[in-house]
Amino acid sequence: MARDTRLQKMMADCGVASRRKAEEMITDGRVKVNGKIAAIGDKVDPEKDVVIVDGERLRAVKSKKSYIMLHKPRGFITTMSDEKDRKCVADLISDLETRLFPIGRLDKDSEGLLLLTNDGAFANMISHPSGHVSKVYRVTVKPAVTEDILTSFAVGITVDGEFLSCSSVKVLTQEKGRVVLEIVLNEGKNRQIRRMCEYFGLEVARLKRISVGGVKLGMLQPGQYRDLTAEEVKRLKTASQKARERNESLKQNSGKEN
Repeated sequence: MARDTRLQKMMADCGVASRRKAEEMITDGRVKVNGKIAAIGDKVDPEKDVVIVDGERLRAVKSKKSYIMLHKPRGFITTMSDEKDRKCVADLISDLETRLFPIGRLDKDSEGLLLLTNDGAFANMISHPSGHVSKVYRVTVKPAVTEDILTSFAVGITVDGEFLSCSSVKVLTQEKGRVVLEIVLNEGKNRQIRRMCEYFGLEVARLKRISVGGVKLGMLQPGQYRDLTAEEVKRLKTASQKARERNESLKQNSGKEN
């Protein structure tokens, strides 16, 4: 029997989750192959092997690739199911027949642009550390921001042993006790903006992602979604490829300096 497809790839192709999330599910013992608990590195024959995820059998399907943009409202978690019965983004796209999963995440108290797809290769391309595309956020903080804080955001700080920095940061509006910032990230570390703000004693009143890889949220209303255009999908792939090339160039230059 030919087993040449990685288990996590099959799971992503079936719309279960991104490859990275699928690996977590395998590690957690939630996946069985032919009756045995699966392990990272397992390969399968999607047409013949019996793959069970959370008690449900996966069936190899060649479904049409779908790519959508969702305006995630505050109060929803970025997952397709939740054992605590909290509101999740799956509730917002429940009318879709195609099973999709989110690329990356926005925390419960954040809002804005969230990409979802059933294309595992595309999701891996966009979310992989080597190909992180730029993401733009509009962030309202209290009470005030100094020039030193803005400089530290750009230069970078170490929080809980992890180095965090922004690609760029600028003030959009400023009034007494309230500042609106535009922050651009080229990496996706957990709660990065909130952690940086907390470090300087800033309260995040609102955090909204307005762009990913040059694809903008625009006037899409909270809770609504739409298909990405072919041009937008192409733009995201191009942005990811450029990010990979940029990272590879930085590595090579670093090697020369050493």
